[in-house]
Amino acid sequence: MFTLKYLVDEADSGKLLREFLKERQISKTALTEIKFFGGGLFANNERVTVRYPLKAGDEIMVQFPREIPSEDMLPEDIPLNIVYEDDYLLVIDKPANMASIPSREHRKGTVANALMHYYQSCGYGATIHIVTRLDRDTTGLMLIAKHRHSHHLFSLQQKKYAIKRRYEAIAHGLMEIGNGRIEAPIGRKDTSIIEREVRSDGQRAITNYEVLGGNRDYSHVSLKLETGRTHQIRVHMAHLGHPLAGDTLYGGEKTHIARQALHSCELSFYHPVREIQLTFHSRLPEDMLSLVEIEES
Repeated sequence: MFTLKYLVDEADSGKLLREFLKERQISKTALTEIKFFGGGLFANNERVTVRYPLKAGDEIMVQFPREIPSEDMLPEDIPLNIVYEDDYLLVIDKPANMASIPSREHRKGTVANALMHYYQSCGYGATIHIVTRLDRDTTGLMLIAKHRHSHHLFSLQQKKYAIKRRYEAIAHGLMEIGNGRIEAPIGRKDTSIIEREVRSDGQRAITNYEVLGGNRDYSHVSLKLETGRTHQIRVHMAHLGHPLAGDTLYGGEKTHIARQALHSCELSFYHPVREIQLTFHSRLPEDMLSLVEIEES
């Protein structure tokens, strides 16, 4: 069962437990679930309510109800490249050709299916909480919360754009060396349920990029997102006239790579429980490295 523990200091002495937990971003919804679905609030190992008056030195434990995994989620024994794990989160390095969650087109073989099997093998009862999804063909780092409360805390960070991601891509054509900023709204294309496009009535979308190198065929680009729209990098690069190599949905060609050449290479966020900044890196996969070699040859 997922638990959080706190030691009350003088600054919090006299507060009601309700106020103390609100300051630590435990939501009213979470407290309701704790009250009615099997969790508990404890002070010095004694069960208490949210009206408990805190004293300096109190040891507070918040015990969340056990999460019940969905019966529709099929666990599958698929290896996961786990970069980091603790009681609250996972960071994985996702390969190509693997969707984040099941869909009508890909019901099995997803990150979520693999996580369900991994959790069961560890005796960890939880549902799947993916914080930063990646497209099926995009490779690299993904952040996964191991509990609903952890996911809630990361959602608050996402609203403030505090979870930072950097991507590297190989785009068609020669781009001028230097930095650029793409600020162009993105919306769903009228003729497709999948494809997006730059359109005046779309959602605000901003991508910052740096051209790292290239030749007349390809450009090696580093990209940072200020917003997180569906297919944002792919749409913005196509909008510039430089679609990603392999991205046939947005005008790219599969001459040298069988999928869009996009990799989540850096992930940085503030750990909401341990209260430290964490940053992770992932090197380009071989199919993208081969394109870099092509550009440098």
